[in-house]
Amino acid sequence: MTPILMLGAGRMGGAMIEGWLAAGAFAGSDLMIRDPNPGPSALAAEQAGAILNPPDADLARAKTVVLGVKPQIWREAAAETAAWLGSGAVIVSIAAGVKSADIAKAFGGRCVARVMPTTAAAIGQGTASVYADDPAALARAHALFEPLGTVVSLTDEALMHAATAVSGSAPAYLYAFIETLEAAGTAAGLSAKDAQRLARSTLTGAAALLARSGEEPGELRRQVTSPGGTTQAALDVLLASNGLPDLMREAVVAAVRRSKELGA
Repeated sequence: MTPILMLGAGRMGGAMIEGWLAAGAFAGSDLMIRDPNPGPSALAAEQAGAILNPPDADLARAKTVVLGVKPQIWREAAAETAAWLGSGAVIVSIAAGVKSADIAKAFGGRCVARVMPTTAAAIGQGTASVYADDPAALARAHALFEPLGTVVSLTDEALMHAATAVSGSAPAYLYAFIETLEAAGTAAGLSAKDAQRLARSTLTGAAALLARSGEEPGELRRQVTSPGGTTQAALDVLLASNGLPDLMREAVVAAVRRSKELGA
């Protein structure tokens, strides 16, 4: 499955590269990276033996091609590279919303897997939603992402929109929640530094407990909520009509809608 050609090594592509090198899943020499503005991850990979911005003729060696450019420019990337690739190259796309059939057509009929990963791949704790109707492409995607964290295979490509909304975009939801919790703590009288330390440490600890305990989040919520206590008072606000459940449903619907628009 190597060499792996990375078309784009931005935030997500860079996280994948970092994760692979840290886990020893692939060596730098297994990678070819095409990016007109290479970031720290791509430059570090070059130091580890990756080929940065190889000439067109070298692309024929690629066994796996990771389509990691922004969805708005994926066709341009395909047009620049498809003719140079070997016939057996497998395309693994992380471009949100872009359909497998469109990618396969742009890459000359080569088999395609779609993946929606998260940037925690950089530390081996990523989550990747995977779809492919070709068994070889599905296996290739699993081989790429299993060293980077959790992989969930979807049975219907249409579910990639929902997976994008629930997983691919979700780290930003958590970061936004932490931002607003810190701001609320400051408004309640804490120093900015103390609000930051309290909010971040508490939420990362809660996430670690969820992962380790195997308990359902609802059960963990009940365990720390005393009837009539301070937590219950806060949850009465968060879980009220037009509160967090409604907002989260609206957020997921909006992300699904935008994912479909990007693939149109």
